[in-house]
Amino acid sequence: MTSTFPTVTRDGDAAFAGMAARIGAIAARHASEHDRDATFVSEAYEAMREEGYLALAVPEELGGLGATMRQVCYAQAELARHDGATALAVTMHLYLTLMQCYRRRKGAPDAEGVLRRVASEGLVIATSGGSDWLWPTTTATPVDGGFLVSGRKSFCSQSPRADVVATCAVLGEEVLHFSAPLSAEGVRIEETWDTLGMRGTASHDVVLEDVFIPAGKIAARRPYGEFGAPLSAAVVHFAPVCGATYYGIAAGARDVAVRSTSKNAVRQIGLMDYKLRTAWWSLMGSIEELGDDYTAGAEAVTTVMLAKRYAVLEAVEVVNTAMEVLGGRSFFKRSPLERAYRDVRAGTFHPLTPEATLVYAGKVAQGDPGVTE
Repeated sequence: MTSTFPTVTRDGDAAFAGMAARIGAIAARHASEHDRDATFVSEAYEAMREEGYLALAVPEELGGLGATMRQVCYAQAELARHDGATALAVTMHLYLTLMQCYRRRKGAPDAEGVLRRVASEGLVIATSGGSDWLWPTTTATPVDGGFLVSGRKSFCSQSPRADVVATCAVLGEEVLHFSAPLSAEGVRIEETWDTLGMRGTASHDVVLEDVFIPAGKIAARRPYGEFGAPLSAAVVHFAPVCGATYYGIAAGARDVAVRSTSKNAVRQIGLMDYKLRTAWWSLMGSIEELGDDYTAGAEAVTTVMLAKRYAVLEAVEVVNTAMEVLGGRSFFKRSPLERAYRDVRAGTFHPLTPEATLVYAGKVAQGDPGVTE
């Protein structure tokens, strides 16, 4: 049986895929248990810590492994073949690490310190981006030396293991972006994650009650309701890694179907391979189009978001086809396709959603500066 893992087209593309496979094998042994109980994929994170995977994208000169965005995508696709929840949880940390690399390149004074902490201390960064987006409800109140922040953040993946949450709060007509330590006074995790799929990500709510954020810790500001530089930088690095993760879930489902069926399903297998290959080409093509010295503006957001949209929607179709190939056997809870069917659908909820992506791309084409609805 041939594998659907992406063909290596450049030296070093799959440099970290072996590491991802080792971590994935550990994750796979516990995946059913975590899915059943909606508990965090802690064993996989311990393996990541031991392997150095959490510092995958940190530059080598700062103590990390120096993976490029392409290499992170290859690794994440491999990890997701074994367990989608593990791969999606760490996607949130890895894209934020890539974003800090970008910010460092653009001269942000705090970025290098964050990257060094990821490498030396094993700092794990969570995000509330999926719940905050353009219109956060969390508020910031000015006080001496900083702000008191209060509110609730949903979809905080990997919160049981994270050290800080990258988030934002409203101050008048602008939004402040900052990171809050999860150990800070006034921060608590409420275990709300009881969902259809991706149950092992433990994407619980984080509640902030009068949490003090020093003024010097405000990393960026943007107008309320607009992308601005902070969100643009986030989504440009999130989209490819997210797309690769859902690709990996679909590739794993394809492999299960190929191993488990007769030669009567050759057309469906060919269809799955067609969809997977074109989805991967789309993701890699978007990174290629960005180039090495990109700026995270509206055009860059459009480029990677269109690729993510295609990869996610094709991943859903591939899993559907794999279940058709396997037939009724895929309907049992013991089938890995049953979990893949549920997990892969989460891809359609990440911002920008598939429909919002088309609206955004159309607005940008017409000269809109990048505000979405």
